[in-house]
Amino acid sequence: MVYIREFISAYFIEVILGLVIAILILFILLLITQSKIKKSKEKYNSFMRGLTGVNIEDLLIHIDKDIRDMERDINLIENSISSFDAKLAFAIQKIGFIRYNAFDGIGSELSFSIALLDNFQNGFVLTSIYGRETSISFAKPIKNGESNIPLSAEELIAIDRAIKGEMQEKSI
Repeated sequence: MVYIREFISAYFIEVILGLVIAILILFILLLITQSKIKKSKEKYNSFMRGLTGVNIEDLLIHIDKDIRDMERDINLIENSISSFDAKLAFAIQKIGFIRYNAFDGIGSELSFSIALLDNFQNGFVLTSIYGRETSISFAKPIKNGESNIPLSAEELIAIDRAIKGEMQEKSI
């Protein structure tokens, strides 16, 4: 203990300066630590979004439940889309159209045939033949791109256009 007293009395100024420097270093470290704590607290408050009295574990459990609910909803939506896709295959998707003059010398191209088909080439072809005294319309069923009723050349063209996806109005 005597040696310590002699050392302090001999190097009094150096000991005081050393302690002041140590205090300054500790103060700087305190400021840095407070800054890091403040940033961590801001991140925590941002994470909690103003929720008070909420346990992080409860929050994570709630978020997990929300995610599972969303996954279930996504599965329901995917199933609905699959169902709509299956139903859509049987909806009219292909249309072929042709206008023509059914009788030479009578009017312009007022007769037409229109084929309406689903994705499986099933549907019907609607034909309207315009004449000077009368006009007649009729439909013929189409199954797999063919009909069990004889088809005219114009009806075959309308079906072919529907199958190929040609909507243009080329007349023959």
